[in-house]
Amino acid sequence: MIALAGCGSGDSSNMASDSAAAPAVGQAGAGIAEKQTEQDSTAEDKQKSPDLAVDQRAIVYTGSITVRVDDVNSKAAQVTAIATGAGGFIGGDDRSSSGDKGSAQATLTLRVPAAKFSNVIDQLAGLGKEEQRGISTEDVTEETVDLDARILTQTARVDSGRKLLAQAKSLSDLVMLEREVATREADLASLQAKKRRLADLTALSTITAVLLDPKADVTPVDDEDPGFLDGLTAGWHGLLTSLGVALTVLGFLLPWLLLIGVPVGFWLVRRRRRRKPAAVALESAGS
Repeated sequence: MIALAGCGSGDSSNMASDSAAAPAVGQAGAGIAEKQTEQDSTAEDKQKSPDLAVDQRAIVYTGSITVRVDDVNSKAAQVTAIATGAGGFIGGDDRSSSGDKGSAQATLTLRVPAAKFSNVIDQLAGLGKEEQRGISTEDVTEETVDLDARILTQTARVDSGRKLLAQAKSLSDLVMLEREVATREADLASLQAKKRRLADLTALSTITAVLLDPKADVTPVDDEDPGFLDGLTAGWHGLLTSLGVALTVLGFLLPWLLLIGVPVGFWLVRRRRRRKPAAVALESAGS
């Protein structure tokens, strides 16, 4: 069976250790191993924190704004025009009304180019009376560089696997190599999907615009991630809930346990008392 050089998974390493490689494939594997060693070294250098200017870094912008307007539907149409005019689009449109006139509200999700983020926020604020605004940023430069390096390394591993697949000499080698190449290609596709998602978040910023009629209640937009105290509070409430459920189950089972346990206890005691005279008699007869 052919030994794979620089395998990306533990299964291929175990399979490679069980057999010796053919001479031609072994030489090719050695060359690929040296090449991948250089690529891995390059990837490690790229994974270090890059020293880039602010305009060269990958930043994810997220914002929310609440504006009270005189007519929700007409202003929602203006929000759509603002988004499309900036080169973006509306990613979500949720409207509701309690039935009372002047109490409607709309929540629109805008995806706009990052370069137009601040301008779009200001335009939305000009639609009426601004009541809430929240803006957050996340620097994902290191994640982007890390993904680039991993994609480069995984691409080289896929290429090396395909070369070895072309040199397979037996059916068992062919099956093993096809499985390994498929695994490497799946890992590469996963990394590329993550890179596309990250590129989308950095290229297009997300803005949540809430439009309120004059009589509508303000619904706070919570953009903050849960912290340690939030997790501790949630865990404590979860513990109390679990204890309450356990006590409820115990309270339900206790009458049944008493009903069954008391007769069984009496039976065991009587049986034990009956056995004692017989045991004493046997001991006396034996002596």
